[in-house]
Amino acid sequence: MADTLTQEQIDAMLSSVMAGDSVPLDTHEDKDEIKEYDFRTPKKFTKEQIKILERIFENYSRHLSSYITGLLRLYCKVSLASIEEQKYFEFSNALPDYTIMGIVDLGIEDDDIEESNAVLQLSNSLTFTMIDRMLGGKGTYEDADRDFTEIEINVMRGIVERFTSLMAEAWDGYVETKPKLDSIETNSRVISAADADETMIIVAMEVTINDSKSVVSFCMSAITMDQIMKKFSAKFSSGKRAGSPTKETERKENLMSTLSQSELTVTAVLDDTMLTLRDVLNLQINDIIPLNKPITENLELKVGSTCWFDGKLGTLNGKKAFRIDNILKN
Repeated sequence: MADTLTQEQIDAMLSSVMAGDSVPLDTHEDKDEIKEYDFRTPKKFTKEQIKILERIFENYSRHLSSYITGLLRLYCKVSLASIEEQKYFEFSNALPDYTIMGIVDLGIEDDDIEESNAVLQLSNSLTFTMIDRMLGGKGTYEDADRDFTEIEINVMRGIVERFTSLMAEAWDGYVETKPKLDSIETNSRVISAADADETMIIVAMEVTINDSKSVVSFCMSAITMDQIMKKFSAKFSSGKRAGSPTKETERKENLMSTLSQSELTVTAVLDDTMLTLRDVLNLQINDIIPLNKPITENLELKVGSTCWFDGKLGTLNGKKAFRIDNILKN
């Protein structure tokens, strides 16, 4: 309930009115809660349909994570970032002049679905990171505003083909697909996958490699996606997929097999100690830094930043070695 005005407040308001001043009104309007709605482009998809697409592309993101991690031997995390409806020109204008774009056919064989074409676009940071790693580098990215060489296109063609084939597993249980890569395009200003004003469904997936973030985008006509959703609405509304336990077990085994080949940094730690900045600046060759750990006490063996084992240093075949005595990480 609103507070009662005091006599002084009432007198002040009357004085303001008599003097011709405006009286501010508290409308309790929270502008942050108001969202603009464009009636010229009404949304085609319901919240339930968007949730189904989220499940499909979250599944697809997991498959991409597993594949990229195994391919590059670098830990990669792919996560669904957003699903939006946009005009094709809005999607196209946001792209750089040169970028890897796969023209994909999902291969949905149904008379009621006219076509199932889509665009799979990789941001340049991801593309050049993968190219550098595949050609023997560390997977670093340098911004380059140029077209791709034939060697780079051929490297990416095989990767995008695998990206395409993984869609079949992501859609499994919703709709049977036989996706294939029709072509690779690199000039976004030349390719026109749809009419400029056609409404598209844009799915953005964030890719994280070495703390560097990139994006993989999936672009499909909203009309086509709507036909797919309506055709299989019975399955969608139930929220259940017809995936078999055997396939799910195979997926888990394939994921673990891929992750088991990932490279990890293992470090044997003698001990930690504290030095002042003056001490560090005065360090010279042959100086000795005393440590607090007794010589009989085991050393830690860290995987990444986590201590997994302890044991002792030694030699094996003329090289330094570490013998594990205890497992600390379950």
